[in-house]
Amino acid sequence: MYKGVALSVLASVTFGVLYFYTFFLKPLDSEQTFAWRMLSTLPFLTAFMWWSGDLKLISELFKRIFKQPWMFAWLLFSSVLCTTQLWLFLWGPMNGRGLQVSLGYFLLPLVMVLVGCILYKEKLSRWQMAAVALAMLGVGHEIWRIGSMAWETVYIALAYPLYFFLRRVCKTDHLGGFWWDLFLILPVAFYLGFVHSDSLALIQQFPHLILAVIGLGFLSAMGLGSYILASRYLPFVIFGLLSYLEPVLLAGASVAMGERIEAGEWFTYIPIWFAVLLLIIEGVLHLYKQQQNKKQLERNIEHFEKQQHSD
Repeated sequence: MYKGVALSVLASVTFGVLYFYTFFLKPLDSEQTFAWRMLSTLPFLTAFMWWSGDLKLISELFKRIFKQPWMFAWLLFSSVLCTTQLWLFLWGPMNGRGLQVSLGYFLLPLVMVLVGCILYKEKLSRWQMAAVALAMLGVGHEIWRIGSMAWETVYIALAYPLYFFLRRVCKTDHLGGFWWDLFLILPVAFYLGFVHSDSLALIQQFPHLILAVIGLGFLSAMGLGSYILASRYLPFVIFGLLSYLEPVLLAGASVAMGERIEAGEWFTYIPIWFAVLLLIIEGVLHLYKQQQNKKQLERNIEHFEKQQHSD
């Protein structure tokens, strides 16, 4: 559980950095940035899997394709679900739609919690129920305020839960499955990077892009790899609730890049920020309680040893 929590927090912080990182990728447009993100992430992900001993997961899925031909169709669908989200993640802030994308990530945890409660029969603690209520208040206000939701918001909120649910059903919820998601989209990445546009000419003109692309690949592999592993180690409900850290950071990054939260939008974000705060408080109290229990156990063992010695 704690490993999953640490990975989820690492992923959220990395995604927050990536949202702001798009500033260093100019003058690449969103399609070129997506192409180079795919091309640069796969080598770093492969190196990490070699270091962690997970490379065998790639070949295991390759063997499953021959035994279960439907697996290839699923892997293609999985790749589309995953990589369209990755494209949208960078497209939003580069096209002035960062807040609409970040709202999708605000709504996403609620959908994840709903999936966990309905499909996996997972239970919420009182703190978590309060956090969900606050999050629903914030998201409900936003829907009421604008009368509808942007397509970016809806797609993020629905496609990601479907992606993670089907990965568990098809038993590809590991780094090997994610590696195939990136590998199968490489033809599209090559087309966007070298046929649809000549991004190499831009890189030659702006040499800083070389280091920027390398950094993009490293950060993407770290963030996405942590996110995928966290989804495997955590219950759906906890995984969803922890995801609230990410949209808070994304909204902050959007504001830092020049977008503004309108007066009416504060009633959307404030309840959600309080929901994140409740989850943090619950986590701190849980760690404190665990520490106290550990100390009590150590005292009991010490007392028992003294009794044994005196006898």
